[in-house]
Amino acid sequence: MSSQNRTGSRRKTITTISSLAIAGALVLTGCSPEVEKGWLPTERGTTSNTDRIMDLWVNSWIAALVVGIITWGLIVWCLVAYRRRKGTVGFPRQTSFNLPLEVFYLTIPLFMVVVFFYFTDRDQQAIDNRSEPADVVVDVRGKQWAWDFNYQAGDVIEEDVYEAGVQTNLTGNTIDMEQLPTLYLPVNRSVDLELNARDVIHSFWVPAFLQKRDMIPGKTNYIRFTPTKEGTYDGKCAELCGEYHSEMLFRVKVVSESEFQAHMDELREAGNTGLLGNEYDRNPNVNEIK
Repeated sequence: MSSQNRTGSRRKTITTISSLAIAGALVLTGCSPEVEKGWLPTERGTTSNTDRIMDLWVNSWIAALVVGIITWGLIVWCLVAYRRRKGTVGFPRQTSFNLPLEVFYLTIPLFMVVVFFYFTDRDQQAIDNRSEPADVVVDVRGKQWAWDFNYQAGDVIEEDVYEAGVQTNLTGNTIDMEQLPTLYLPVNRSVDLELNARDVIHSFWVPAFLQKRDMIPGKTNYIRFTPTKEGTYDGKCAELCGEYHSEMLFRVKVVSESEFQAHMDELREAGNTGLLGNEYDRNPNVNEIK
């Protein structure tokens, strides 16, 4: 009887300490702004999609953390409750199956998968919804190793204009950020980015927007969002595309509509009217016939 009391007391102590440690860790980490946004490289309200993506990410990790705590708690409990006692001989009673437990182990993971799928599919459909025309349409062309931006005429843009980017040369010295290819977007206007590749597979990625999509030769992919916070955001190619992949950098400037129109006027005055289309594409896998 004394041994059982000591075992019960020890088990209660372990459970209490573990519970306090877990609760304390959750409280302390919950106070951190980095934790609240899931250590993502952005802030809430950057675009129309960042809050939705951030919530899906953080809530998924919370669910995974809860499942992990329960799983490890059960493992530790089993180690303590069913450990071999001193003086015990022989094997414990063997159980071939436990139907209620097996049904539980099947239904709970299945339920979790269905829940994860539902919220992921719901948010993905909302993010990729292009049922309504966008205010601004930009044909973004990735090329080894820079970017072309074709601003297409529409409700906001009066005339087709383009801006051709050049490769950034990384020499170990400070980069002149103003020389990077820069995509201008008006704040609070819906944007369609038509993503195309001129040569090999590239990937359009602006970390602060929490959206990344491949650019595949011969296929147009799309990103739809509304920038809601003015600022300058770094972007890069996120698909290994050749020797100078690391130099395929760009920036996105989200500006007021007046500043956006002023930039469009600058491009027109510089003679950059029209679009840089498929005529500048190439296939590096095909040898030129001489």
